Amino acid sequence: MAKSTNKKLHTKVGDRVIVVSGKDKGKQGNVKDVNLKDGTVLVDGVNVVTKAQKANPMAGVQGGLNKIAKPLNASKVMVCCPSCDKAVRVKHEVKDGKKVRVCPKCGETLDV
Repeated sequence: MAKSTNKKLHTKVGDRVIVVSGKDKGKQGNVKDVNLKDGTVLVDGVNVVTKAQKANPMAGVQGGLNKIAKPLNASKVMVCCPSCDKAVRVKHEVKDGKKVRVCPKCGETLDV
């Protein structure tokens, strides 16, 4: 039986998130990319690894050690409310006929 690929995540591109588990626990950053198929998010400045790259003179690539950001599982991050500056689980409400994400602690709308 094939897996369903229409997953939904609680984070969107541009959200400010806090890492809640793993080696980068407590770090904050903005979401740069969301992969719905794998259920991962790419957060700016979090989960940075050093990768050795071999030189390729034909392509003009210089070798060396490069720091790149790897994606995190979406369950390891929580959305940070901009007004109360806390990690929150998002709450969904319908306002003006539109479904929006809301902070349950302060009631502020997370979608701009």
